[in-house]
Amino acid sequence: QVQLAESGGGLVQAGGSLRLSCAASGRTFSRFIMGWFRQAPGKERQFAAAIRWNDGNTYYADSVKGRFTISRDNANDTVYLQLNSLKPEDTAVYYCALNNGNMVTAAKYYDYWGQGIQVTVSS
Repeated sequence: QVQLAESGGGLVQAGGSLRLSCAASGRTFSRFIMGWFRQAPGKERQFAAAIRWNDGNTYYADSVKGRFTISRDNANDTVYLQLNSLKPEDTAVYYCALNNGNMVTAAKYYDYWGQGIQVTVSS
């Protein structure tokens, strides 16, 4: 059973930075996608970024492109999301997820989810 554990959230002022980590355990497949989604209060869960594990290709939502960077540590099965130039509208619960298919941005195609971690950006 795949388990995902996020860490690194918190409270930061606008313009600041945070780095989120997600450690995966229990996976048995080699081709998969790791993604980050976020959900603000009263809103639907939205795609933020993803990385295809076998080739390192990355994907970003327009709202975070140029400010967020996703990366991976193959040896430790960990994915990171560097959040720079944070804005109050980035405030949300951030979820790490794993998808062993090919669809990148739709949450419904992700099979495993972390518990979520709060990121709060004050103005």
